[in-house]
Amino acid sequence: MTVKIMILNGPNLNFLGIREPHIYGSTTLQQIEASCQSLARELGVSISFHQSNLEGELVNLIQSAHGSVDAIIMNPAAYSFTSIALIDALKIFEGPKIEVHISNIHARDELHRHSITSSASTAVICGLGPYGYLAAMLAAVQRLGKLPERIPASLHGLRQQS
Repeated sequence: MTVKIMILNGPNLNFLGIREPHIYGSTTLQQIEASCQSLARELGVSISFHQSNLEGELVNLIQSAHGSVDAIIMNPAAYSFTSIALIDALKIFEGPKIEVHISNIHARDELHRHSITSSASTAVICGLGPYGYLAAMLAAVQRLGKLPERIPASLHGLRQQS
């Protein structure tokens, strides 16, 4: 059975490449999606890739993942710092939930420093730029015990933290 990963992107990420390139770089969300699709083919997994500026729509997507998706990767963007609704929805999902931030939120201003949604996440990746999405995909597949044999043995040999 193919591993299914849902990748969610929050508000204003549809303007990546234009919005504050000194913080987020010049890579667009479409380019990130293309890279994720390419890695998905290499890993033999399927992904669905979504972006919404609406908190309720993101909650609906998380809820729709229950029972139909194996892992969620989410860049909640601004909702990282404000959304109890996302926390509650993420707590329902039982598979790996990996939060991704393009910038290193811990090195940002006070407003962007503390993600409350990370309390409902299995892991958090920040500061790797767009590569964080690919790292999150590898981590999700590894946590599910589904890394393909053709992936270097060094990636298989790492023990999962409980």
